[in-house]
Amino acid sequence: MTEARMQELPNQKPGSFCWVELGTTTAEAAKNFYRELFGWDYEDHSMGPDGMYTIIKLNGKDVGGLYQLSSAMLQEGMPPHWLSYVAVTSAEDATAQAISAGGSVIKEPFDAGPNGRMSVIQDPTGAVFATWQPKAHPGAAAYREIGALCWNELGTRDSQKAGDFYAALFGWEREVLPGPMEYTVFKNNGEGIGGMYEITPEMGPMPPHWMVYIAVNDCDATLQKTTELGGGVIRPAEDIPNIGRYAILRDPASAVFAIIKPAPQA
Repeated sequence: MTEARMQELPNQKPGSFCWVELGTTTAEAAKNFYRELFGWDYEDHSMGPDGMYTIIKLNGKDVGGLYQLSSAMLQEGMPPHWLSYVAVTSAEDATAQAISAGGSVIKEPFDAGPNGRMSVIQDPTGAVFATWQPKAHPGAAAYREIGALCWNELGTRDSQKAGDFYAALFGWEREVLPGPMEYTVFKNNGEGIGGMYEITPEMGPMPPHWMVYIAVNDCDATLQKTTELGGGVIRPAEDIPNIGRYAILRDPASAVFAIIKPAPQA
């Protein structure tokens, strides 16, 4: 019954975000930071010579993954970062479709043990994400709960090109919301799963990226705790009418993430 329930989660559907993963410089320090911030627990799994992969847990449910960047990754200039995964029926097919739609491949499809098959893709505007073809592990079992992933957001310098790419790759529909800054909601089979905005010159030299949002009970208190724990603030807490109060933060290793206290649903 548990497996059936997990499979029915919205984020397990092909084309929906199903997993987030932190690559960091010091795994133990990252664990301590996020444990204090979100109440996460951890389950370590040895990858042999490739080191350790840690499953992030919230109240016993899988939330995402965490690993320490290798010396080779650091030498290549890979910074600490959060990576967003999208569920697919075939990593091979999705990767080929991504190339056809104008994307590029960072990592060709490969097996992540018995858990699934994945690839890492860069969209035509430069943002990076991963595909996940589930096998033994379907993805996150906690979604849109306090302390878990609740939204994924694309910052890009060409929203038209990026939107066309994801529509071709995953069949996402786009809904443009009115407001001072154009914001697009991506929908998978009619359900809003993520958003997109265009990076403006005023935002500085920000690279195109996918941002992970974690749901919290109190945005301002979580922001304050982030700074107390050695993290920093990229964007101070701000209200989005009818959506919630959010902030963009960085952990002590400089991996960037966002938090949001969702507005009460009418």
